[in-house]
Amino acid sequence: MKTGARTLIEALQREGVDTIFGYPGGVVLPIYDELYDSSIRHILVRHEQAAAHAADGYARASGRVGVCLATSGPGACNLVTGIATAYMDSIPVVALTGQVPTGLLGNDAFQESDITGITMPVTKHNYLVKDAADIDRVVQEAFYVARTGRPGPVLVDLPKDVSTGRVLEKTPVPETVSLRGYQPTYQGHVRQIDKALDLIAKAERPLVYAGGGVVLSGASAELLEFIETAAVPVTTTLMGLGAVPGDHPLNLGMLGMHGTQSANYAVTECDLLIAVGVRFDDRVTGKIETFAPNAAVIHIDIDPAEIGKNKVVDVPIVGDVRAVLQALLSRMQKRGDTTSWVSRINAWKAQYPLGYRDDDHLRPQYVVEQLSDLLKGEGIVVSEVGQNQMWTALYYCFKKPRTWITSGGLGTMGYGFPAAIGAHYARPDLPVVDIAGDGSFQMNIQELGTVAQYNIPVKVVILNNMYLGMVRQWQELFYDRRYSYTELPPVDFVKIANAYGVEGLMVDEKAGVREALETALGTDGPFVLDFRVEREENVFPMVPAGAAINEMIGVRQP
Repeated sequence: MKTGARTLIEALQREGVDTIFGYPGGVVLPIYDELYDSSIRHILVRHEQAAAHAADGYARASGRVGVCLATSGPGACNLVTGIATAYMDSIPVVALTGQVPTGLLGNDAFQESDITGITMPVTKHNYLVKDAADIDRVVQEAFYVARTGRPGPVLVDLPKDVSTGRVLEKTPVPETVSLRGYQPTYQGHVRQIDKALDLIAKAERPLVYAGGGVVLSGASAELLEFIETAAVPVTTTLMGLGAVPGDHPLNLGMLGMHGTQSANYAVTECDLLIAVGVRFDDRVTGKIETFAPNAAVIHIDIDPAEIGKNKVVDVPIVGDVRAVLQALLSRMQKRGDTTSWVSRINAWKAQYPLGYRDDDHLRPQYVVEQLSDLLKGEGIVVSEVGQNQMWTALYYCFKKPRTWITSGGLGTMGYGFPAAIGAHYARPDLPVVDIAGDGSFQMNIQELGTVAQYNIPVKVVILNNMYLGMVRQWQELFYDRRYSYTELPPVDFVKIANAYGVEGLMVDEKAGVREALETALGTDGPFVLDFRVEREENVFPMVPAGAAINEMIGVRQP
């Protein structure tokens, strides 16, 4: 006989788990005792939210399922923001939580919380295990559900008496998982694919609108082949950055609220929009009635619930993005003449490039550009949320998938630093940089203790304007500069980093930017760079709320 805790560890090992991010507590002590002698590496974070974000970052960087572990009650509840972040961006995470013994469930016992009920709206599925004999099956199903179809987080709640319960030493485990009512569709319907090809062949102004589904599906090579074969320009969402090299001549960059002018104009003027692994999010579409108003729409997505949810679609194709793109390529016999359309777009790109005031002041865009030039796409860049996120999306050139990690759907401040920790363990061969705002960084600043303890070589680049910058920008533009509770007092981040045993530098002059970045990237361990940037620098282009995406402010007008 063996314990439920040992059964859990063995089940995780069968799933190929090599790293868990967690924080111990009373009811998970049996699990931690089994972890002590296991081959699974455990990273002790300083807050459970960081464990969830680190598991998320691990999953995004590796394409595998990330795993986090927390105790019952407050420990489990502290995972919720991280679980919701993964849910909104379709990231495969398995969250393991301890629970009070089954006999105390519903009695308001010490550190009891109904975590399955709490997380039901933000998980793809969750389990409350009541019998140790079910652990093997539940873990196998949890990983299967998390990584298949449209990926997402799954929570497994383990009461203490289940962890200490006894299980037969050799319990048979099925080789495959079959769940009634859960059969994701991977192959697109041939008739729909042919309809799409017919539209593509007739289109004069086609445009591919690609999102995070391309990255999750591993379809970057197929997408690149498709746009080159069909000679169709492409624009990407925030989550789709890196799916096509940022410097590819057919790539217009990001679209939407802070998208490039050429991308937003192209969407407005196209006659065919090929939406690939996207969900027509409001930050992309602006006023939905004016989004691609003259275009027929092809929508490819593995989740049928997304198709037609926000935008009327002419040709829906339910299926895995990679499989559908392969089918389109194999059946494509002719394409439309897009020469004049591509020339028109290139004229927009030349006429309306991204730009900012180039002077002696230390501007955040310059910092991002210098980092991009140093890494040359050979690294993983993680961001926090806010202005730092948008400047990175606009001014860093992403060349490969899974090298850009950010919280898109939920927009979680404090996400970047712990996610960068997870990304390092997924890809220890690559440099990992977290671009942060001073507000976001302080939300999980305690993880300096984690990077110090394990000498994790994550570099933190703080674009420090001593404001909650994006909120301040809205207050400047739409609330008559009434900066209500968005100014932050100055913080000496270098001293805080040093207190944890982490090296750091403060830079307040443009001339010192590149040397400071080179110093940080050349350091073996963690490093914090505090760049004191122009305080009221804004993110442009910008589409005001409720406007069409071609109605941008802060840009050169046509």
